[in-house]
Order: sequence, then structure tokens, then C-alpha cells
Amino acid sequence: MRDETHELLRKLGLTTFFGNPGSTEETFLKNFPADFRFVLALQEASAIAMADGYAQATRAPALVNVHTAAGLGNAMGNLLTASMNHTPLIVTAGQQTREMLLMEPWLTNVEPEMLPKPWVKWSYQPVRAEDVPAAFMRAYAIAMQPPAGPVFLSLPLDDWEKASLGTAIVRTVSTRVAPDPERIAEFAAAISAAQSPVLIFGASIARGSGWDQAIALADKLGVPVWAAPASERAPFPEDHPLYRGGLPFATGPLAGKLAGHDLALVVGAPVFRYYPYVPGDYLPSGMRLLHITDDPAEAAKAPVGDSLVSDSVIALEALAELVAARTNRAVLEPAQQHRLASQPQAEPAATSDGILSARQLFDALASVRPDGAVLVEESPSNLAELHAAWPITEPDTFYTFASGGLGWDLPASVGIALGERDSGRNRPVIAIIGDGSFQYSVQAIWTAAQHDLPILFVVPRNGEYAILKSFAVLEETPGVPGLDIPGIDIVALAKGYGCHGVRATTVDEVAAAATAAWKRSGPTVLEVPIAPTVPPLL
Repeated sequence: MRDETHELLRKLGLTTFFGNPGSTEETFLKNFPADFRFVLALQEASAIAMADGYAQATRAPALVNVHTAAGLGNAMGNLLTASMNHTPLIVTAGQQTREMLLMEPWLTNVEPEMLPKPWVKWSYQPVRAEDVPAAFMRAYAIAMQPPAGPVFLSLPLDDWEKASLGTAIVRTVSTRVAPDPERIAEFAAAISAAQSPVLIFGASIARGSGWDQAIALADKLGVPVWAAPASERAPFPEDHPLYRGGLPFATGPLAGKLAGHDLALVVGAPVFRYYPYVPGDYLPSGMRLLHITDDPAEAAKAPVGDSLVSDSVIALEALAELVAARTNRAVLEPAQQHRLASQPQAEPAATSDGILSARQLFDALASVRPDGAVLVEESPSNLAELHAAWPITEPDTFYTFASGGLGWDLPASVGIALGERDSGRNRPVIAIIGDGSFQYSVQAIWTAAQHDLPILFVVPRNGEYAILKSFAVLEETPGVPGLDIPGIDIVALAKGYGCHGVRATTVDEVAAAATAAWKRSGPTVLEVPIAPTVPPLL
């Protein structure tokens, strides 16, 4: 069974495994093929995020191996993010020996098909050992078909010693869904007839390599372009003259940004990501919303709007052909300085006590960044300052988490860097990770060191969960405990995991450390103390 499954995975291109092996997985990994690669993560959540980053960077599915119920439980936070990222992952976990399952021995996954839900498209434990290769083929097909996403297989450890039914059958599946011709024509007519339309683009455009198609439609219409709120990928170049920025992720403020327009076209994003709750109308008065998504669930749960299920990029191409070019180009208000970020900046350009502000740190980094550098971000309290200093002007150069669950971006940057190396692009990766976020998956920097990946991890250290203090202001909840995190030595942690660790306290030191890091073959962790602030959420 093992050899036949390995051959199937080889034919599917799934020869890189991410994981953290346990006793119930060793029979699957026995006699690991020489042409396969196992990327070891020190914790299962990190393994999921590394595979997610790798799959996004290579635009191909990835395979993750975790340890029965305990390991899958560890992985669930980042499995949630992979699901919302629409990343095709095949997650496998070992299961106890079939002969013992009735009495539920130690480490049994008691309900293996239930545990990963609702964050997988399909979960399955083969009824018999002979079905294992076919289950992998079905898992691959489901993960790849739109909307792409993770799937889960529970594999009893004794299955691998059973005889197979023969060579596994390899099948191919389609990964794109074309729009209904009548429906897309109706959408095009509505857009052409609108007096003041607006475009709202989402991460599916980036996942589908659709920047050129998005630009073509925007240029033909000459109307404002917004990024959908809390977008995990940049859907449009931020230096384009029609680009306005990222919409707020609260109901009332979002509708306020769209005031004055009579039609909004949302492509490749949910309608909408909202958090926190700020009451108000979903849309300004007199506005019609059209929604294009490859996810029927997103179309169904949208509180307003008319939907069309389609691949985002195919729909953009069709609309660019069908809509009428507008002669009365829109009069544009100034683009927001904080670009993709949902909230405005909170702090001055400098501080009086010599401690750098977040904006000074990010300006220094941007001033020395190499061409094509890939930015990975998980620093919630500094989003506005980061995006103001670092516009996204090239495709596939920005990644963050779609879920809001911390601990994804650091290990994901490891997978992205590995994907950059495997693809031959070899673009440098910089991960901006807050000092609180850094602790959720700190062990992932060990994997970066083991693979000698040229990643610059920048940790703005403010010694607090500043974003939670912002929520405390909004929610009127003073006196919440546990919002300060003093006494952490980031540089010592970096060195302990085998990375180059350095602390910088001035603009010149930051620039010098970043420049040196990008000349170094392995990972660097740069700790920078910054002035604590409580940023506005809206």
C-alpha cells in the first residue's frame, strides 16, 4: 500500500511533505523515498501554515502530516486560516491500529471525520486499507476544485502493511468555473448603465494571477478601485491612479466610504468581512451591489447584493469585453494614505524620547528593500503605518492571514520562502511580526534556519497587545488584565533556534541590519523597540 500511494503522490507532484511526525504516522513515513522531501516543523500549527504559504507561493497543492487527534487539535487554528485563504492542502493524520479502535486506545482520534470540521471541505477515514490510494486521489480532486481549500484524511497505522488493489488511478480536475453567459451580460449592462459605479476587488484576483485583468476593467471604466476589507492578498497595484485603498471592516464606516456611488461590483471577496460591530446600513442609500465569487457559500451568506458564481479572473475578462467604456471619468478623492490597511495611522512620525515610532521603522525598511521583496505581515496594531510606508506595487508580494487568528504568518513566511527557492524566483522575504504574534509560532524560525532560507523577520517590540487595547477603547472595557507582555528577549530566542539575531534602536541601525540580512544566506531576526500606541480601529 505504501509504495502505491507514494507513486500516486509522485504523479500528482506531492513530493514535499510538511509535518511533525508521531508514532501513528511512522508507518506511512517508513522507507521515505529519496526523491521526496520532509520539511520538519516543531509544532503542527506551524506545519499547516508552512504548507499553506508554500502552496500559495507555488500555486500548487501541498501535503501536511500531523499526529492523530492531538496533532490535529494543535493544527486547528491555522487550519481555519487555510480554509479562509482557500488554500488547497491535503492534511493527513495517523490513526491507531484498526484492530484496537473499538476500545479507543491511547491517542485514538475518536471521531476523525468530525474533528477538523468545519474547516475542511472533506474529511474521511477509509473504510478499508485498500481504499487509501483512491482516498488520496479524491482528496486531491476536492482540494483543487473551486473554491479550493484543505481536506483531511485519517489513516490507520496498520493500513500501510496491507496489499493494494494495484496501481492507483490518476485523474485530472478543472480548477476554474466560467460565469453563466446571461448573468454576466446582465452584470455588464448594469455596470454600463450606472451613473457612478465603484469597483471592490478581493484576494481571489491575486490568487488567480488577475492583476492585468483587474487593471483592464478599471481602466476601461475609469472608476475608483477599493480593496475589500481585511484582504489577505493585494488585489490591485497600490500605485495605480484609480486605487483608493482598503475599505473599513465595519458595517457603518464601510457604507460611508461608498456614499455617492449607485453601484458597487465586488469581485473575489466576501460581502463583507466585518469586525468589530459598528451599526449602520450595509450600503449607502440608492446603491446596488453585484457580487462575483467562486465560493457558493460566500454568495449565499452575503447580506445584500446579487451574486454570480464564477472564477474571478474569467469574469473580469468577460466584463472588460462587455462593458461600455465610460467617457465621463470619475472625479477621484485623494487615496487614503494607509492604503490597504482598514484603519488610519495612529502615531506621529517621531517620538520625543528617542524610541522609534512604527512609521520610522517601516520607512527605514522600505528605503533599503530589494526589488521584488515579498512582504508577510502579522502586526495588527501597526497595519496603517506599515502600509503607508510599504505600498504593494507588484503581484504576489504581499501575504497575510484571512482569519484574524494569530500564529499563521511567521511559519507561512517559511513556506513562502521555500516556494520562492523551489520556483527559481528567489525573491527575498520579509516578515513583519509583532512581539505578541511572534510567540504563537516562534519555533518556525528553526525550520527557516535548518533550510538556510533568506528571510528577514522583523519584530516591532512594544511590550503589549496593543490591538487589544484598541478594542478595549472601542468596547468600553477598562481594566482588562493580560494586555502587557514584558520581559521577552527576542534576540536570545532567535539565537536559540539557530538564527542570526540582532537588536536595532535607530533608523540607521535598522537600515544597516536589514541590508546585511538580505546579503546573508540564512534567516535573520531583527528586534526593534518601538513606542507603544493604541491605534484607532476605525
